[in-house]
Amino acid sequence: MGTDGTSRIDPAIGRRLRGLREARGLSLSELARRAGVGKATVSGLEHGTRNPTLETMYAIAAALSVPMSALTLDPGAPAGAASPVRGTAVLSTLLEVFRDPGATYEMFRLRILAGVEQASPAHPPGVTEHLSVVGGTIRTGPAAAPLTAGPGEHVSWAADVPHVYAALGGEEAHAILLIRTPHDRPGAAGAAGAAGAAGSAGEQAAQA
Repeated sequence: MGTDGTSRIDPAIGRRLRGLREARGLSLSELARRAGVGKATVSGLEHGTRNPTLETMYAIAAALSVPMSALTLDPGAPAGAASPVRGTAVLSTLLEVFRDPGATYEMFRLRILAGVEQASPAHPPGVTEHLSVVGGTIRTGPAAAPLTAGPGEHVSWAADVPHVYAALGGEEAHAILLIRTPHDRPGAAGAAGAAGAAGSAGEQAAQA
């Protein structure tokens, strides 16, 4: 991440994205259609010529049926190797990824800038978000019925609908966000396997 907090171009994101897309037999156009983003955006991310935004990364991850860390992190790599990503209001840093037989959990540190609200696209069915506020006051949760939480408070919501993040009171806010992605969704097991296979293929190509 640059000194101004903007996402930096990470060519490895493009490698992972291309591997996941090709493993599913999707064209650039079809993935763009499913994610609701422009074809030029997907192409730019794959070729490392476009900065990723948090909103775009989540939309593409949802279209691929993978957690966002499948795009920002190679399988088996430490969470600290993932590039931070910025959205309209949120600067997101991956802290940890852990799994149990039923789900993948991603833990992020969020810095939410004052004066702007960020709209996040719906995640796949069954995904939930759990946010604990460290500092400031945050409005977050489903866009149709957002929740408000202050320091030391915790809110959770079903994240398979559009949702929002905003810092209230004219000051930025800080939080820890846990996203739970279940493995028992239709196609989830195959998606997880494809993510690992795509990562391995990319590593082998890099070594060749």
